[in-house]
Amino acid sequence: MPKSGALCNGGRAALSSGPMSAKPASPDDLFAYLDTLGIAHRTVTHPAVFTVEEARDMRGTIGGGHTKNLFLRDKKGAVYLVVAPENAVIELRALHRLLGASGRFSFGSAELMREVLGVTPGSVTPFAAINDKDQRVTIVLDAALMAHEALNFHPLVNTATTSIPREGLLKFLVATGHPPRIEILSAPGG
Repeated sequence: MPKSGALCNGGRAALSSGPMSAKPASPDDLFAYLDTLGIAHRTVTHPAVFTVEEARDMRGTIGGGHTKNLFLRDKKGAVYLVVAPENAVIELRALHRLLGASGRFSFGSAELMREVLGVTPGSVTPFAAINDKDQRVTIVLDAALMAHEALNFHPLVNTATTSIPREGLLKFLVATGHPPRIEILSAPGG
């Protein structure tokens, strides 16, 4: 896990406005920000995981909703982060119509992910909204995900899983300037 203190003032420097010229927030910066918002969180460290299947094998007894996170861009370059339950089936060919995007989606590149969210593939998470100072990404939460009281995400790195209350996720996203869209993206229970 990255060392804390990469940013001064308990991570508050990471939350200043303007283009992302400073280093992206570290997990410790994220935890400090959650604390300032009064959002309860619990983190379990584990070996790096890159896929939903690897995460399933590593999670042990971590309860709550586990997710898949799709970093997408449309034909005009608009960026979306789609967050759904890990077992959700998302019809990507039709998703652009549901979300009102310009043309079909493609997966965003690793370079775009680093530029916009400050994370690398395998670590994409709605917590990365902390790094998107220009609010370039639209965050879309699958309604099925919101049935879980506790939700689990990587805390900006794929060597840990952080659990927060559903309401905490919403509060965090609004506080970072990313009020999420909640849409029915998968079948009920998906």
